Amino acid sequence: MNLSNPALSRRAFLGGTLAAGAALALEAGPAGTGGTLRLEEATLDELRLALEGRRTTSRDLASRYLARIESLDRRGPRLGSVIETNPDVFALAESLDREQAEGRSRGVLHGLPILVKDNLDTADRMKTTAGSLALADAPAPARDAFVVQRLRESGALLLGKTNLSEWANFRSTRSISGWSGRGGQTRNPHALDRSPSGSSSGSAAAVAAGLCAGAIGTETDGSIVSPASSCGIVGLKPTLGLVSRSGIIPLAHSQDTAGPMTRTVRDAALLLGVLAGADPRDRATEEADRNLGRDYTRFLDADGLKGARLGFLADLRGRHPGVDRVMVEALAVLRRGGATVVEVSLSSRAYDAAELEVLLFEFKADLNAYLQARGGAVKDLAGLVAFNTAHEDQELPLFGQELLEQAQAKGTLADPAYLAALEACRAARRDLVALCDGQRLDALIGPTSGPAWLIDPVNGDASSGLSASSFAAVGGCPHLTVPMGFVFGLPAGLSFFGRPWDEGRLLRLGYAYEQASRARRVPRFAPSATVPGLNGPRG
Repeated sequence: MNLSNPALSRRAFLGGTLAAGAALALEAGPAGTGGTLRLEEATLDELRLALEGRRTTSRDLASRYLARIESLDRRGPRLGSVIETNPDVFALAESLDREQAEGRSRGVLHGLPILVKDNLDTADRMKTTAGSLALADAPAPARDAFVVQRLRESGALLLGKTNLSEWANFRSTRSISGWSGRGGQTRNPHALDRSPSGSSSGSAAAVAAGLCAGAIGTETDGSIVSPASSCGIVGLKPTLGLVSRSGIIPLAHSQDTAGPMTRTVRDAALLLGVLAGADPRDRATEEADRNLGRDYTRFLDADGLKGARLGFLADLRGRHPGVDRVMVEALAVLRRGGATVVEVSLSSRAYDAAELEVLLFEFKADLNAYLQARGGAVKDLAGLVAFNTAHEDQELPLFGQELLEQAQAKGTLADPAYLAALEACRAARRDLVALCDGQRLDALIGPTSGPAWLIDPVNGDASSGLSASSFAAVGGCPHLTVPMGFVFGLPAGLSFFGRPWDEGRLLRLGYAYEQASRARRVPRFAPSATVPGLNGPRG
């Protein structure tokens, strides 16, 4: 498969972009403004008010988003973010429109088109494959993932599924983020030759490009927050156990979670309120109902930085000079908003070896259980490895499956090596909470990741090594990333993370920062990053 940047003539590119733009404007503006509501940037509130005011319909929204997907995702820039659209989307939209006309609303997402990552089970005509051809012909799941069930109950219209780094980027030590055997390569909408990061690559790119009202991603370590940062959107990885994992193709049960990916912090709060809650099928969620915020929008306060005490992780400084410069500006915004910022130290490297060991053991155990329950020709991890070997021209043309093979060589979850590694990882939560308590911190902050790297099918991913994700991921703690600024035209995100069940506090801080900084930009679908002296004069 050719992963090189498609050669776009100026006429073809502009034609595709203008065709998409022609389908975007709703006839009435947000919340009584009377202006034009641009679909690609519309918030959940704005879309909901347009539906309630009969200024548009769910079917019309679906049609316009699908036109944009066709124009930008499959033609024009060829983002490759949507792996499949829902064949029943219009029938579902018309049903939701009838309910709306009868005065029956299911919830805050009624009629709003949402994309979900292709590792969430949907008991419908869409496939659930984790991007792998090995599951392309597997039977449909018997029931929706709990997260999908919650979306439907709230009235969301499932528009389709997003591409991802195959098997949630747990296949090879030199993988290419955003690539899957089934979906091909996802591109970054800010610079088409750059990576969207992963593994929730398609969800991040689709939200940034305005192909949906919002999307759902999943994270084990960085798979929500890193692509959100790279694509310039908001991403929230919840506390482990706040959002159910049932019906999600697993990587590792001690770290896996789903979460919202949106253009604004308020939209993330709205989506989280839909997703969160106890699920009898997932024992990890037993405490969810006691700890969830119900309506997370009540935490949002433009003055939410006043009196806050934030710990800047100095360990993340010095990894990339451009990100350091943007971080200095972000710290100034936080202080102007009334926050006190102190430097602290917490290194995730202490958990790296133990984390990998845990992931290898749990991936084998969890995937075997999922595949056996799902049914199909591939019944376990050994069968997956054999499938990839037998179909290497389609599945292994760019990189191998070393991590799958290493996982297959592991024993059971009773193995002393696994239990020792798991105990070492549990120290991450204790360390994070102890730091916050000892320094009287409301949250920890730092740059989420480095700028997006070039898509390189020859050498694989080549990130800057800057990542804030492991602090919260290994500890099962919440992590919010919010757009912070740009480095050579590439987005950088600001991370807020803290104690378990502290989503409300993080959303308050992130919202106040977002309102003060206004750092997000609409993607331009540039062929490459803007580097002075390299692709144009300064100025």
